[in-house]
This record gives sequence, structure tokens and C-alpha cells, in this order.
Amino acid sequence: MADAASLHAPPPAGATGVLVLADGHVAWGKGFGAEGSAVGEVCFNTAMTGYEEVMTDPSYAGQIVTFTFPHIGNVGVNEEDVESHVDGAVGCVVREDLTAPSNFRSTGTFGEWMAAKGKIGLSGVDTRALTRRIRLSGAPNAVIAHSKDGKFDIPALLKQAREWPGLEGMDLAKVVSRTAREEWNGGPWTLGQGYAQADGAKKPHVVALDFGAKDNIFRNLVKAGAHVTVVPGNTSLDEVMALSPAGVFLSNGPGDPAATGEYAVPVIQGLLERDVPVFGICLGHQMLGLAAGAKTTKMHQGHRGANHPVKRLEDGVVEITSMNHGFAIDNTALPDNVEETHVSLFDGSNCGIAIKGKKAFGVQYHPEASPGPQDSFYLFQKFVENLS
Repeated sequence: MADAASLHAPPPAGATGVLVLADGHVAWGKGFGAEGSAVGEVCFNTAMTGYEEVMTDPSYAGQIVTFTFPHIGNVGVNEEDVESHVDGAVGCVVREDLTAPSNFRSTGTFGEWMAAKGKIGLSGVDTRALTRRIRLSGAPNAVIAHSKDGKFDIPALLKQAREWPGLEGMDLAKVVSRTAREEWNGGPWTLGQGYAQADGAKKPHVVALDFGAKDNIFRNLVKAGAHVTVVPGNTSLDEVMALSPAGVFLSNGPGDPAATGEYAVPVIQGLLERDVPVFGICLGHQMLGLAAGAKTTKMHQGHRGANHPVKRLEDGVVEITSMNHGFAIDNTALPDNVEETHVSLFDGSNCGIAIKGKKAFGVQYHPEASPGPQDSFYLFQKFVENLS
């Protein structure tokens, strides 16, 4: 990481990419993927695998992902590992130059894929230093830029980073949500066979509110025994109830839960009043908390990675989880009707709640990401059991 004095200095020889933080710090490197510039919040992800899933997770909308694992691109890319076809992360920062794919499932390179998706990458950065900066000072706003000729207007990029309002108060769910109803038919994946199809048998009907969902969530709901209809995140209570749901799922998504909650929380409150079973993940979990009277707060650095230990309070079992969130339910002042069910063993932050007297619960982490790998599948089973 260069210091503020480097703002007006020429780029190092061979530099074709740059990350300009709002505090004036600059990181030079080699650009890859799409050319141009993009603004967002810089975060870090500690997972050692799954970079394609990370970059296609809608929860990363408006963010630039720093990968702490140095070797990115080594398994290439393929269409089966895409989590969503809407915008996810705007760019990424990596330590080493992209390595060539070495995997029989690969159908292309990560750099070519990034370019096709319009995402900007930057390699050759001291990602340890950048991660330490985020841990000490919080997730900063920044601009990532790539130009093959190595020419950048650094003061203009700094101005763009400083003028971006940040994620707090921003409703990004409306940007990444589906715009039309969809009957979900996909099932779990198996090697050599791909994704299974729903068998068409009569099963409990789950209506899923899409705030920026990962597709594997719906596959796990099917695996657990549900029939799933996915609807836009701004679907009204009357429209949801017209589908005669046995239960309602609240998906993950990006941005500030309080902003998205302006239209989603009244719907969730209506579901709770009608005793409809509810299950929320990540943003959906946070908005379930808001609907029950809890508060959410912006975290200093957030939790992102596939190696987060979470303690289940009812029996002390520790689940190894995948996380991606920069906001959390404030567990220092939970209302009487909200029971805390899970906590992070990293910092004690809330990772799960249940609404007392209701078949409604949520978790902050991502059980569908299978980091345990099956530590948390029971949550999908629990939800489907609640539907009977």
C-alpha cells in the first residue's frame, strides 16, 4: 500500500491497475478482467476456495473483494458454479498473478470470465497489508481501475471514492432482486450428473422473497422436501398470501437491512401475525429481526469467508460456517420476543434468532454454502418440518 504522497507520483513500471482508497492510500498492480473503473466498499474474504461463487453472490453488490488466499484462478471457471446471474461484486483484489486453470471441470479462465462479466480485477497487491488496514480502520470506500496503457487520473479516482455515499442506508436488494415470479425446479448437484430436477411430487409450498438470493439456497430447500416459488423482494403481503404458502423464505442480499426493510419489514410482520412459518438467511435474517423489534448495526469490518465458527446455544455444538455480511442484529438489546440461538465465536456477534411463540427463525450465516460441509443443512430440514 502506498501512502498519500504517492497520489501525484507516476505509477510503477508495468502497472495497469490501481486501487484508490477514500483515505488517500493507493495500491498499484496489474489489472485484469474488464477495463474501466468501479466504486465500492473494500472488504476481505478468507475462504481458500470458491472465488467464482463469491464473485457471483449478489450479497457482494457494491463491494470490492480482497481475497486473502493468494492463489486465485487455479481451478478456472464453469457455469455450474455461478450462484446468480445478476450483479455481484464489482471487482476483486488478489496477491499473485492469476494462475492457469488446473481442473477437469474448468471451461474457461478467471480473467476472461471477469472481462465478460464486466468486473475489474487487480493482482500484485499486498493483500495482507490491505486486510490489516480494513481490520484496523474498517471497510473503506474505494475505486478499482484497470487500463492496459497504465494511465490513470488518480485525483479524479480519489474524488469518486470520497463522494460515494457507502453502503449504510443503501437499498441494493432492489437492484439484484428478480423482477418476475419464478417456479424453481433445480435440485442438488452431483459430480458427473450436474443439477437434479424437481420430481414434481406434491410437496409443501415455500414462497421465497428474493432480496439477492444465491441459487443454491433454493436447491437446498428442494433437497429438504419443498416446492419453491421465487418472487421479487418487493412483493406485497397480499400477493404472497395469494400463492397459499405453507411457509415463506427470506433470502440473503446486499446493502443496509434497514433500507430494504422499509418495504420488506411490514410484509414480514404480516406473515408473523398470520403465524406463517418463516426462515431467513443473512439479510433475510436481519429483516426478520427488524420485524420483531430488534435493531441492526453496521459492523466494523464484517464477516466474510468459509471458515467462521458459530456456537449453537441450545446444545453448545459448533458449526463451521460460511459468512458474508457487513451488518448484524444488535444482540445487546434484543426484545423479549426474540431468542438468540447462535453466536459467532470470533466476536460474539449474533448469528441466529428465533421468534418466541412462532415458527420463525433465521441465521446470519450461509448453510447452503456447505463449508462444514454439512454442518448446517439441518436448518433447511427444520424449516420444512415446520410447514406441516
